[in-house]
Amino acid sequence: MPTSITPPPADDEVECANCGAYVYIGLTRCPNCGVSLYEPEDVEEKTSRFRSRSRFSRAVESILRKIRGEPDPAQELFTGALREKGLFEDLLRKVGGDRSAVERLIDYERQQRPGATRLTCLQNAIQRWEQENR
Repeated sequence: MPTSITPPPADDEVECANCGAYVYIGLTRCPNCGVSLYEPEDVEEKTSRFRSRSRFSRAVESILRKIRGEPDPAQELFTGALREKGLFEDLLRKVGGDRSAVERLIDYERQQRPGATRLTCLQNAIQRWEQENR
C-alpha cells in the first residue's frame, strides 16, 4: 500500500532537492525554483563575508578607534535614535507627561511638512511649543 499521495518520479525524471518538483533528467536547472540540479550551491561563499572575530581583535580595534578619535560604529548607527529619544522625552516633560499630546504635536508638524523625518517633526514641535508657551 502506498504511503504517499504523490506518485514517484518517472524513469526520465529526478526530484529537485530544493522544491521537490519532478524535473526531466536532461535539464540542469529546476524550472520551478531555478536551483542547479547537479552542481552544489556555493554556500561557503555566502557565509564567508561574516566572520566572527576574537575578543582580542575587537578590543584592539576599539582601542585604535579611541586613539584615532573615531566614534564606535554602533554609536554612529544609533545617534539619530538617541537624539530622537531625548527630544521626545523633553517634549513629554513640557506637556506634563501626556504621550498622546506629544504624538498629536508630532502629527501636526508632519501635516505641516509631510516629507519631514520624525526627528525634524520633534524639533519643530518643541520650537512651536516653546513659542506658544512663553
